[in-house]
Amino acid sequence: MNSPQALPQSAAASADLAFDIEVIERNTPWYPEQLVELPDPPSKLFCIGNPGLLCEPSISIVGTRNPTAYGLRTAREIATAFARSGVVLVSGMARGIDAVVHETALNNGAPTIAVLGTGVDVPYPSAHRGLHHEISNSGLVVSENSPGRWAHQGAFPRRNRIIAGLARATIVIEAGHKSGALNTATHALNINRPVAAVPGPIDSPQSAGTNHLVRDGAIVIASVEDALALAGIAHAPRPEPVQLSEAEARVWSALGAGGLGMDALASASRFTARECMGIVTALELRGLVECLVSGEVRRR
Repeated sequence: MNSPQALPQSAAASADLAFDIEVIERNTPWYPEQLVELPDPPSKLFCIGNPGLLCEPSISIVGTRNPTAYGLRTAREIATAFARSGVVLVSGMARGIDAVVHETALNNGAPTIAVLGTGVDVPYPSAHRGLHHEISNSGLVVSENSPGRWAHQGAFPRRNRIIAGLARATIVIEAGHKSGALNTATHALNINRPVAAVPGPIDSPQSAGTNHLVRDGAIVIASVEDALALAGIAHAPRPEPVQLSEAEARVWSALGAGGLGMDALASASRFTARECMGIVTALELRGLVECLVSGEVRRR
């Protein structure tokens, strides 16, 4: 389906001073047909950004708000592969896995859709105001709630059905018992959409929900290729060659043997600790390295 170029005046809400909010009503050509499969599709969608993304192939990736380093790493790897393949990533802009999915898409210059349980103009959590702004400019923020509405009881389970409904498949990366991510998976299963899960350690609370999904028949994600197969993509695209400055190249080379603490990395790359920290920050912002809780820095 081709993306709509613009909504007609009858389908758009009057512009807000802070946000250009558009409204897509059900039974109009711009309403995403995949949502009609839900038992209770939203009667309208409030949008900030590019509503044409609702018509593009998409995958939802959701997970815990308190991920482990393993969960964060896996989310970045899978989201990067989808972003480089041109697949729109859908998530809920929550802390943890959701935020990493959106940030990874943006870092790769790819669009992403954030589905909110608040009004489309109310960033939630408030700490993600900057992320909300970035997605609004480069992707799409969407909600069925009227602008200005704050979080209320039952809003997020209802939000989850839209996350599941928009995507052709849902991937769960780390989820505890009775988590919102599992609720999203349930909505996907109820409309016969594929649900996949990344298995984890049996003694990790963050993997309890995903391991149960696998036990109950979810598709197992054992590699990035397994994830891409959900979108009909056979292989992960080769990344473009990274252009590094001389200083960045020295730090990057020092990390070739594996993770290093900041002091060891500074010594190996022949920088002062302060210089090395600045270079690592620049590489981290480009999505090339990650700083672990343990203090180690390593390539992504």
